[in-house]
Amino acid sequence: MNPLRILSKGVVCGVRVEDIEEPIMKEIRYLDKLIDELAKGKAMDKILRK
Repeated sequence: MNPLRILSKGVVCGVRVEDIEEPIMKEIRYLDKLIDELAKGKAMDKILRK
C-alpha cells in the first residue's frame, strides 16, 4: 500500500474517508476512492495530494 494513501480525502459511498474509525474499513475505502478517482481520469499526483 502506498504510504501517501492517508492523504486521500473525500467521500466514498456517502461516507467521509477521514471519519472512518475501523482500520480495515478505512483501508478498503482508500482503495475505493483511488479507483473512483482514477476512473474519472484524475492523475495519481492529484489524488494523493503530493
